Amino acid sequence: MIAERDFIPAEDIIKASVSSKLLIPFFQSYVQAGFPSPADNYLERVCDLNDLCVTNAEATYFVRVTSDSMFDDRIEAGDVLVVDASRDPVEGKIVVASLNGDHTVKRIHYSRDGVVLLPANNKYKPISVKAGDDFRVLGVVTYVIHKPM
Repeated sequence: MIAERDFIPAEDIIKASVSSKLLIPFFQSYVQAGFPSPADNYLERVCDLNDLCVTNAEATYFVRVTSDSMFDDRIEAGDVLVVDASRDPVEGKIVVASLNGDHTVKRIHYSRDGVVLLPANNKYKPISVKAGDDFRVLGVVTYVIHKPM
């Protein structure tokens, strides 16, 4: 069973909508952490976050993270995950999964004993999926939208 602090409430899983466009200025050059060059201050084109983050609109949704179980993978409470349900949950990918009615985000591992959902925080234990569990991978995390402090 998933620890109560570790599950994602259903209302925090939202279908992606790409029917509207939000065009944001996109600068062609990379940003440095130091002082920018005045020559780099020109706008190259515009970017829509849907074009950047969504490859399969019909299978993409957003999930708000509610725990710190993936903290060491730089996924924190409050972050928004872009999840693609059409991608295969291959070994080592970060997935959103449903286990016995609870939703969680973990790294997937396939052992000879079955599926193990691995947290990225030592405060949490791996979750072994047992025979008879109601288990589904809902999608693979493709992007993390993180608000800096």
